[in-house]
Amino acid sequence: MSTLTDAQAREFADALYEARRDRVPIAPFTESMPALGMADGYAIQQHLVSRLLSDGEEICGYKLGLTSAPMQKLLGVNQPDFGPVFASTVHRDGSVVQTSKFIAPRVEAEIAVVLGEQLQGPNCTPADAYLATRGLAASIEIVDSRIEDWRISIADTVADLASNGAIALSSVIVPIADFDPRLVGMVFTRDGNVVATGAGAAALGDPLAAVAWLANTLAPMGVTLPAGSVILTGALHAMTPIAPGEVYRAEFDHLGSITLRVQGEEN
Repeated sequence: MSTLTDAQAREFADALYEARRDRVPIAPFTESMPALGMADGYAIQQHLVSRLLSDGEEICGYKLGLTSAPMQKLLGVNQPDFGPVFASTVHRDGSVVQTSKFIAPRVEAEIAVVLGEQLQGPNCTPADAYLATRGLAASIEIVDSRIEDWRISIADTVADLASNGAIALSSVIVPIADFDPRLVGMVFTRDGNVVATGAGAAALGDPLAAVAWLANTLAPMGVTLPAGSVILTGALHAMTPIAPGEVYRAEFDHLGSITLRVQGEEN
C-alpha cells in the first residue's frame, strides 16, 4: 500500500513528466523521502501513465525489469518491476536512434514475447503463457533514467516507468515449437566486438514465467494483456552505455538477430 497521498503521487509524476519532456534529470524521490517503496513507485507511475496517455501515447505492451537475482538484491527487492511500452517508442531492426532523445541511455538485449491470444491473471502459469504466445522475437531495449546519474532505488525506477526508453523489435516472430526459451543463447556485440552473452533463463528463470508473473501482477489492477501485446521479459546481461556512431547487434539462437544504430543529433 502506498504511503503517499494522491496529491503527492501526482506531484512526483508531474516532475517526471517534465523531466521526460525537457530531458533534464531530477533528484531521486527517495533522497527526500527515503522510506518510499515499490507501492509508492506504482502510485506515481499510474499518474504519469495517465498523463502520457492523455497526450496521445498508446500502450502496446510492457517491459519487465529486475528479473535477475543480482539486480533484485542490488535494489533490495524480491520481485521484478514493470512499466508500459508505448507504440511511439518501438523501432524496427536496423533502425537508427538518437542519443539526444534520451538523458542517459543504456541498452540491453532481451527476448520479447508476442501474444497471440488474450492473457490474464490471477493464477496464470507459464503453461498458460505458452498457450497464449504467438511467438518470440529478438529485441534490444533502450533503458533511460530521468533520475540523476541513475541513482535509483526501487521506488524511483518504478515511478519512472521502470526506466523505459525505447525498444528495437525484430519483425520475425518465431513460434515456440521445438526449443526451450530458457535455453535460447544470445551474443551481444558493439561494432562487431562481443560485450555480453546471456541466455533466456536470465529472465526470471524462464521468459514465459516472466509473462505469467506480469499477468498475475496486473490482474488486481483490472488489466488484461490483449492479443498482440509485446512483452520484454528482462535483460539477459548488464546494461551497456551507448554513444553516437556505435552499432549494436544481438544474435539469438532460433530467433535470429536484431541491430540498432546509434547517432547523436538527428540529421
